[in-house]
Amino acid sequence: MTFRKIRIGVFSIIVSLGTTMGYAGDRDGGSVDGHKLAGNLLAYPYMNEEPPVQTPAPAGYKPFHLEHYGRHGSRWLIGENDYLTPVRQLEKAERAGKLTPLGVKTLAALRDMAEGSVGRCSELTDLGALQHQRIGRRMATNYPEIFNAAADIDAKSTVVIRCILSMANGLEGIQQVSPGVRAKKDASYADMWFMNYDDKPAWMVKDSAEKAVVEPWKAKRHGSRDFLARLVTDPQFARDSVEPGIMPYLYWVLGSMQGHVGKPWLLEDVFSETDLIENWEGGNAFWFMHSGDTPMSLHRMPYTQRKLLGRMIEQTDSAVLSKRPSARLRYGHDGILVNLVTLMELGDYGKEVTDLDQLEEIGWRDYDIIPMAGNLQLVFYRPEGSTNPDDVLVKALLNEREIALPGTPVSGPYYSWKELRKYYSDKLEGFEKRFKE
Repeated sequence: MTFRKIRIGVFSIIVSLGTTMGYAGDRDGGSVDGHKLAGNLLAYPYMNEEPPVQTPAPAGYKPFHLEHYGRHGSRWLIGENDYLTPVRQLEKAERAGKLTPLGVKTLAALRDMAEGSVGRCSELTDLGALQHQRIGRRMATNYPEIFNAAADIDAKSTVVIRCILSMANGLEGIQQVSPGVRAKKDASYADMWFMNYDDKPAWMVKDSAEKAVVEPWKAKRHGSRDFLARLVTDPQFARDSVEPGIMPYLYWVLGSMQGHVGKPWLLEDVFSETDLIENWEGGNAFWFMHSGDTPMSLHRMPYTQRKLLGRMIEQTDSAVLSKRPSARLRYGHDGILVNLVTLMELGDYGKEVTDLDQLEEIGWRDYDIIPMAGNLQLVFYRPEGSTNPDDVLVKALLNEREIALPGTPVSGPYYSWKELRKYYSDKLEGFEKRFKE
């Protein structure tokens, strides 16, 4: 079936974040990591500790170019209603004198977040800025051959302020290590065709699949209202007066507090392990349907970032022909990064899934892919002085961890760019033929 036939209606970090990526929950009574179970609200993990040590390049090879796409850092939630909804619901119990001590503490924290969000919804937090400063510092430290006064550094952001500020902080981090770096900076609607492409036909496919598959799947994992017993003293009052819809808002606000400096961590006090896991599983399934390779969405969604990958290939081609070191830095959003990861088939993220129950099998975890400040770095290497495309090797870092690319590596995580370029170019060409018949 072709597409045309389809019909679809410098802070002290207070939070404690583990650096071991992996499944964050255990239904059989093991411990859970509530930070991770906040899904794509997870604050970037490498703040208190350094990322894993990288594998040395083959002898004689030096880095000369870097392609990057990074999600903005930790942000305030998008809308004021996200903050006000749980406050208004718990205030009913407060007026009735029916809040538990934890309820009093939780409502105070929610009010604090709501007050702080006024005029700042969707904007970068102080911690979000620091995340990108540290990522930038590590890039410059790891690749001094690229980030120096002689380099051609071009940074672009989407036109959203939290992304623009993430770019500014990333560049600040680079210049803290290499003050001679001069970067061109831009944020323009003229670049949105590859920085944040709006693939409307694909979103229609995703919306249809979400309604048909994800929503019924999530309905089986609806959680309980037991958490209200920890906040409200009177069960009957809770049933009659506190709306069931409080749960996702409470989960979002409490989960997002890790993205702020000095806020209390209450998510795991308010919600049970089961509630946390089921909330996370629903969001995780959403992100897979948004981005993964599956017949449930007609294998369509990874290709939403075909223009971005094409742009990265083109700009790498230019870099290969130049003797000048270079980097192309891009700052945008989770919904772009995750689809780029699946399109490029990094690790196991490009594997086909036919049933949402298979997600755990392939290790699909949204917090591993798109935490706040999540980023992909493609680092290109060649023998010093060479401009022969056949000599170029590349490795991929997802959130500063080495990750496999398609095909067979030349050495460790290093792959032939010539072979990988052909693989991706053929894949993009195949999409054009398939969906434009």
